Amino acid sequence: MSRKPRLKGRAARLARLFPARPRQAARTPFVLLVVLLLGGGLIGLLVLNSALSEGSFEMDDLQKDTKSLTDEEQALQRDIDSYSAPDALQRRARELGMVPGGDPAFLDPNGTVKGVPSAAAPRSPAAVRPPEALATLPAFPSAGTATAAGASSAAASPTAATTVSEPAATAPGVSPTAATPTTPGR
Repeated sequence: MSRKPRLKGRAARLARLFPARPRQAARTPFVLLVVLLLGGGLIGLLVLNSALSEGSFEMDDLQKDTKSLTDEEQALQRDIDSYSAPDALQRRARELGMVPGGDPAFLDPNGTVKGVPSAAAPRSPAAVRPPEALATLPAFPSAGTATAAGASSAAASPTAATTVSEPAATAPGVSPTAATPTTPGR
């Protein structure tokens, strides 16, 4: 068998610095460390992947909700547009018994009237509604408050509703002819 030769001199001194036989490093802790790092990495990737997929599902649900709400908003906007169309407004106003107004007249700050006021077109008797129909109509806040009795008395006498008073009195010291100048372009 092979026997190590004896070293002399300098080689012997250097050989004493090294251990007589090489030690084997313990492999078990290193293998456990590598396995733990790989297992932790895989578990971390699994958790990250599941969190991303959960966020993707939530995003899909929110996109579906957004689409349905957008469709609903568009349908409501179409309804608003159809109700606010001029012909629909005119039809609804006639159903409520309103008539088109005449040419407007304007008051200056000094009290003079600009324009020639004209009466509204008289309402046809067919447009007069019975009192019980007037009581069920919604009240408009800008029109003031009207009672059902006042509405029924106006409906009972169509001449009272169609009678137009004369233009408002002018300021003192102003003649009626000077108070009604014509507006340019009319």
